[in-house]
Amino acid sequence: MTVKQLTIRRLWPRPLTSTSRMSFFYVLLFSLSLQTTAAQVEPKGTIALVGAQVLDGYESTPISDGVVVYQAGVITAVGSVADVQIPANATVIDVGGHTLLPGLIDSHVHVDLIGHGSYERYYAFLGGDERLDEVMPIAAKQMLRAGVTTALDLGAPFEILNVRRKIDSGQIPGPRLLVSGPWITRVQYDTIPDSYEVVISSPEEGALKALELIDRGADVIKTWEGLTLQDYRAIVGAAHSCGIKVHAHLYDPEAIEMAIEAGVDVFQHVGSAGNPPYENALINTIAHKEIPVVQTISHRVWVYPSTVAFPSRLQRAEYRTDMPDDIYEEFMDSFQNFHQLPYFRNAATEIRNSKQSARQFIEAGARMGVGTDAASPLNMHLEAIWREMSALVDSGMTPIQVISAATKTNAEILGVFAERGSLERGKQADILVVAGNPLEDIEALGRVALVAKGGVLWVTENSTLQIDDKVNHFNSP
Repeated sequence: MTVKQLTIRRLWPRPLTSTSRMSFFYVLLFSLSLQTTAAQVEPKGTIALVGAQVLDGYESTPISDGVVVYQAGVITAVGSVADVQIPANATVIDVGGHTLLPGLIDSHVHVDLIGHGSYERYYAFLGGDERLDEVMPIAAKQMLRAGVTTALDLGAPFEILNVRRKIDSGQIPGPRLLVSGPWITRVQYDTIPDSYEVVISSPEEGALKALELIDRGADVIKTWEGLTLQDYRAIVGAAHSCGIKVHAHLYDPEAIEMAIEAGVDVFQHVGSAGNPPYENALINTIAHKEIPVVQTISHRVWVYPSTVAFPSRLQRAEYRTDMPDDIYEEFMDSFQNFHQLPYFRNAATEIRNSKQSARQFIEAGARMGVGTDAASPLNMHLEAIWREMSALVDSGMTPIQVISAATKTNAEILGVFAERGSLERGKQADILVVAGNPLEDIEALGRVALVAKGGVLWVTENSTLQIDDKVNHFNSP
């Protein structure tokens, strides 16, 4: 098959920064005029991706020799080449030898982080939250390059809304973002800037702050540590009155029981080996209530030993390309003697716990989502999603189960399944093309060749697809 000339939007080699230190609200008002970037180039006419194995997001039989057709960013046909009539005027891209699946959804990210080795040192280097406008575009770009087309940020100052605005307007590359804004807690977390959290002292204050966060733009509410049962009930009641879900940062069994009783919607971190395995009765209650579980099991337990075994993973060329010199130098220097970093002080214990705890919810048949906690130390956005999915396979999920969890189920958890999360006619053309077969080797998800978000195509540096040589690649000058 031949391929018509197609211009694919480039990812700029340097993150764009605000040229103003005006207050946040003025930045929101004038951000478009403060940035100078090329307009987003969107494909014209009909696009047909042909010849790949197609996984539609459901736990179903793959379509071999498949085709996905879309126009104006919306899917118009999915099926086998034998069954789908490709319009005569379509631009046809041969993706044979690859697997095509829905764009991945990450249900737990931190757009303010880039994988730096120490939170305390990182925020000191950034001057608290003063340089977030420089690092957030780096994270957003790397997530999209990794095949993440939708992400939920769970804990950042509301400056993240400016980043989302820039992504949505095509000024910077990145996934579709949902955000919680600052989390609600009774515990002051001294390592991070105050803008990351709302510290409450009563249930009434918790409810009021939840409503304030929603009014400021939070898509979900995140709760953190130290809350009482009355706090959870008040926060959940306030959020649900606005049709907003509550995601809880949970490890301790007592806190989990309170969250169950209060009606918290999504449990984050449970089963990630931050504590010894849970009692079966607690696991079964969560499974029977079908409360979504987002374990984030990879961020210490798998990432740390992988880095010990292969420290060269920290030397990826994309990090130097993506980051300004001073940020790159600080980023790399933060990994010195990384086995001694506070974040990994209990790694050996967690690795031992994970032999059971990482499997508990899977074996109980709980409703599993997928989230990475990217980019916590060593857990960079370029690799976080496939590493988490690989860890879930190691822990008992099948590849098709984890792919469905990271697409269809995550979209259901986030309330966006009507628009994305599966490859179906009428849905947004959020598409990932990877080299090889992830059903045979889930780590094939790390070999991203092509990403479409809303039909806009992006080619990775390592892609072997035969696309017109005038297309723009991720780090084109």
